[in-house]
Amino acid sequence: MVVWTDAERAAITGIFEKLDSDVVGLNALGRCLIVYPWTRRYFATFGNLYNAAAIMGNPKVAAHGKVVLTGLETAMKNMDSIKKNFSALSELHSEKLNVDPDNFRLLADCITIVVAGLMGSAFTAEIQAAWQKFLAVVVSALCRQYH
Repeated sequence: MVVWTDAERAAITGIFEKLDSDVVGLNALGRCLIVYPWTRRYFATFGNLYNAAAIMGNPKVAAHGKVVLTGLETAMKNMDSIKKNFSALSELHSEKLNVDPDNFRLLADCITIVVAGLMGSAFTAEIQAAWQKFLAVVVSALCRQYH
């Protein structure tokens, strides 16, 4: 079980209060698909993902990015039961979608980069540490079915 300090909970909640899930979702997932092109294979039904402009202008990428951020918001609201809440999602990605679990880590890094860019100097070392701990717990929960 993960132990969250009051400061960590406040930092994570504070980030979500400032986020626009449409903007962060598109930019993080889009960045992931651009920087790690092999991740595109899981999005074959999304249409044109052949270059950065096509990816960033793709409405399906934007919609799925928002789904990812909505999932993270659900995790934030249930920080004491992230593994339980993500068990079905872990099973889906493992058993049906066959997603390489390392891709969750890559996307988490892209999310962090986008959040840091949007928050600027407000993304202090303490806030970054809490945020990365939060994303590590989510990634671990998503990877759980793979073990």
